[in-house]
Amino acid sequence: MKYHYFIASRWRNRDNVRLLSKKLREKGFSVYCFIDEEQSLNDPNEDPEEEMKKFETIVDWRNNPAVKAMFDGDMNALRDSETLIMLLPAGKSAHMEAGAAYGMGKKCIIVGEQKETESLYFIFNEWHPTIEELLNHIHMIKS
Repeated sequence: MKYHYFIASRWRNRDNVRLLSKKLREKGFSVYCFIDEEQSLNDPNEDPEEEMKKFETIVDWRNNPAVKAMFDGDMNALRDSETLIMLLPAGKSAHMEAGAAYGMGKKCIIVGEQKETESLYFIFNEWHPTIEELLNHIHMIKS
């Protein structure tokens, strides 16, 4: 496997995604983080809300080679990962990635509070309310 962890979330949650990615790497894990990837169409230094507005209005996105490259990069990384972590709040794409990971037989972890009933969240092997709790759990396993 190329990556220990694949982080799925939403661009608007990028500060928490960066924090989780950084903390996992500090513990010696390899991490695929969509924010760090070259094929990302969003600028990680700009306002996430503005960046998503631009992305969500791409004309003819199905024929856009940059959008397809982003998809291919994410799916290849997901195949090359041992575990998916979905960090809430997460968007539609992150939920689709979680479903794909489950279908590939990957371990799936969710981080954050889910407020309403969601039967398909039974795909997740572990639930952690916070990033810190996840990191503490990983530390105990690694020790």
